[in-house]
Amino acid sequence: MEVPGDGIEGTVEGARIKLGRAAWIGAPETEDAAQETWVRIGDAAPVRFRFEDRQRADAADAIRRLEQLGLRVEMLSGDRESAAAKVAQDLGLEHWRAQMTPQGKIDHLDRLRAEGRKVAMVGDGLNDAPSLAGAHASLSPGTAADATQAAADFVYQGEGVSPIVDAVLVSRASRRRVIENFIFAAAYNALAMPLAAMGLVTPLIAAIAMSGSSMIVTLNALRLAGGARK
Repeated sequence: MEVPGDGIEGTVEGARIKLGRAAWIGAPETEDAAQETWVRIGDAAPVRFRFEDRQRADAADAIRRLEQLGLRVEMLSGDRESAAAKVAQDLGLEHWRAQMTPQGKIDHLDRLRAEGRKVAMVGDGLNDAPSLAGAHASLSPGTAADATQAAADFVYQGEGVSPIVDAVLVSRASRRRVIENFIFAAAYNALAMPLAAMGLVTPLIAAIAMSGSSMIVTLNALRLAGGARK
């Protein structure tokens, strides 16, 4: 049985086994910055497993580029504060939170939403699925758990996180193209409709103008293929 944010437990050959957070299974607190998980079988002393997640090679650069785009980047981690602090320091992150449960992440997103922020959540763990589903927009790598990918709005390929930056750039460029096309369409109709009403435009000229208008809108949209990352 899974206990969200704490771990899993079950019975094997009559012995109760718990795997997860130190506090949840009754293990002593440790002071080093290593990431950890604990296991306890029955009433035996808990056993600690130390490990270290390898950071994505492009993570620090991606964070820097996102901040240059005017975005506030936060890390919501379920790890202990000492472990999360080390990762934040290595990545140059100013805003971070540790020991976050799945519900805690959702609550934090709700607070940001109440401040008028539109949050894009990125996650790959099973515990991230609820907060991904509750974010304004969400992204997940193709290597994430199936449930996490299903909850995300956007699934990107590759081992790195730089596609997140590309997604932001393409989204902003798409918005600019949409606004430009609306402006052009409004200007075109404001000019063409009075001329047509006064009988100054023949059907042939109207058909050519309409086709030209559609082509211009299409060509403007195609600019995304070459200029989205600029």
